[in-house]
Amino acid sequence: MLNLPPLTLDKAIAVMDMGLRTVFSPAVSSRPYPPAETTPDTLSDRERKHAAALMRINHVGEVCAQALYSGQALVSRDPANVEALKQASREEVDHLAWCEQRIQELGGRKSLLNPLWYGASFGMGITAGLLGDKWNLGFLAETEHQVSAHLQSHLQQLPAHDTASKAIVAQMKEDEEHHAHTAEQLGGARLPAPVKLAMRLASKVMTRTAYHL
Repeated sequence: MLNLPPLTLDKAIAVMDMGLRTVFSPAVSSRPYPPAETTPDTLSDRERKHAAALMRINHVGEVCAQALYSGQALVSRDPANVEALKQASREEVDHLAWCEQRIQELGGRKSLLNPLWYGASFGMGITAGLLGDKWNLGFLAETEHQVSAHLQSHLQQLPAHDTASKAIVAQMKEDEEHHAHTAEQLGGARLPAPVKLAMRLASKVMTRTAYHL
């Protein structure tokens, strides 16, 4: 029998509030906007459209991260792990806000499928949490490693002179690596190779779809 933390009414309301705010409300950053000190962009229409699509993918990734953390924290048994998940979630709200602002600056839009991305990721977070805290943290660490690699690829794909988008992505990458290290330090288990592969395949489906939708 699973030894799960009690699901109180307050906790259920908080989870629903998190989902609604993540998907439908503008995120508010607690840290300065990374491009604040960079020079203005001089992008062509084609470059602007491509950069907006890449930043939309990154925004979707942050929507998914909020859902994952919420699902994982909901069923985690260790208060220290719950706090680590909540801290990562708070920091990644900044990422949501930054990506959303940059998408607007580029004349783009957020993904039309954000409710779907959130729901699917919340379910994955619950599943990871039910496996136990070491696997829960291991899933978090591997997610962050894969996101970091994904962000590195975007640094290479963004237009060379899109300094604003690159400043955002670089700070996001630094934060993701920190979250992965924290999860490993707390005892996250190394995931089996087939699980890592499945995560990469799911990520590819998301990124290819979010680029257009």
